[in-house]
Amino acid sequence: MRPFFPTSDEIARRIVARVMALSNKEVKQLLGQVMGEFKHRHENAERIFHARFLEVRRHLNESWEPSAERKALIGSYFTHEYSPESAALFNPSIVPHPNQTGLAKDALRFILSLRATGEGHISSITFRVGVVSARGRITLTPPARFATEPERVLDAAYDKPLFTRKLQEAEVYNGFCQDVLDQLPDVFVLDDLHRVLAAEHRKADPADTMVESTERGILMLAESSYEVNFASSSQISQRVIFPSTASQRNGIEDARFVRFKKMDGSFTYYATYTAYDGKTVLPQLLETPNFVHFKFSTLNGPAVQNKGMALFPRQINDDYVMLSRQDDENIFIMFSKDIHSWEETKLLLSPSQPWEFFKMGNCGSPIETDAGWLVISHGVGAMRKYCLGAFLLDLTDPSRVIGRLREPLLSPNESEREGYVPNVVYTCGALLHGREVVIPYAMSDSATRFATVSLDELLRSME
Repeated sequence: MRPFFPTSDEIARRIVARVMALSNKEVKQLLGQVMGEFKHRHENAERIFHARFLEVRRHLNESWEPSAERKALIGSYFTHEYSPESAALFNPSIVPHPNQTGLAKDALRFILSLRATGEGHISSITFRVGVVSARGRITLTPPARFATEPERVLDAAYDKPLFTRKLQEAEVYNGFCQDVLDQLPDVFVLDDLHRVLAAEHRKADPADTMVESTERGILMLAESSYEVNFASSSQISQRVIFPSTASQRNGIEDARFVRFKKMDGSFTYYATYTAYDGKTVLPQLLETPNFVHFKFSTLNGPAVQNKGMALFPRQINDDYVMLSRQDDENIFIMFSKDIHSWEETKLLLSPSQPWEFFKMGNCGSPIETDAGWLVISHGVGAMRKYCLGAFLLDLTDPSRVIGRLREPLLSPNESEREGYVPNVVYTCGALLHGREVVIPYAMSDSATRFATVSLDELLRSME
């Protein structure tokens, strides 16, 4: 159940007024019909209706004080059902589950993230849970019946020096920005920013057209860095991360999750993803310790370009390391002391075989093996046919390629060629289980399958 708003506030006010004009008897009857039809299709339907009412209560006249039933009914008019996976479920990545208890010997529980596409071709992130047995058998837990979206953390904090640097990199910084920042504490929340912006707007010259555009730029940056929480009692397969900022308006695409080992030996999960507003692609980062709390932030610096950024699963020589595709053709590597800021790139790999002549890119975070960093790649050849490949990087100097497949690792077969985008196999991350590489992959942007390959056989096949 998602928000459903009309095209203008004036229409919203008229909708509210129509519900307010109903008699108490009509309200009770109509709400009973809505609840009778939808309460069994969703958990906590009436609570969701009340929450939606709070989002539109500004459209009520001050003299109106609706009953709890009328509030719920108003909320129902601003709510609709949305099927996030109705069009496609593809471009998966896979990571070890944070909970590995209760498993058979040598089995591994995993979380599968997927790009889900629904009405309007809007992409969200959904999840599944599964297990790989000691013998490599893959089973998926059936998904939960009800989908839920998270609640925004309203008091998420912003670091003023970092926020200032991001404004400068975005070329939004000017005198108005400086006046706003001077009034904010070193650590501030969104309410602080709204309060100061409103005060500075009142003081600004109405003829200064830069003020409004600067305000929009400041708020867009602030809203691109946010935190959300799911109910800890919900199942992972219930949780859906929908676009919720202006930069994500048309989708959250191709999340590449990785379990990241920190310097102290603890783990967290990062994902690089592409925010798309219908015109511009913007690489961004999310972090979660447990798949309940998610923190979204911008990636910054001149090296943050194009799609397909993939983070290594640990620091190397005190550097964060990332694969990227700067020019829509080659694979690059980047090093940084700050995970949020990337300044320089180095060309790592260029197309060399016919099946990748058009372009190539990574297919998720590198996998650490005793032989080196294994990278699953993709190549595009004639007729825009996508195949998976693989190459190997030196463990201590990942800017050095030490092995590469000459032929594709995986090509679309006859049963995988039809779909929204034909002739494509693609993945956003694989997993090493024992000596087997587990590769979930999308077929023609319509559905997802699994493939496995022996690590030793794969390494022997490299030149």
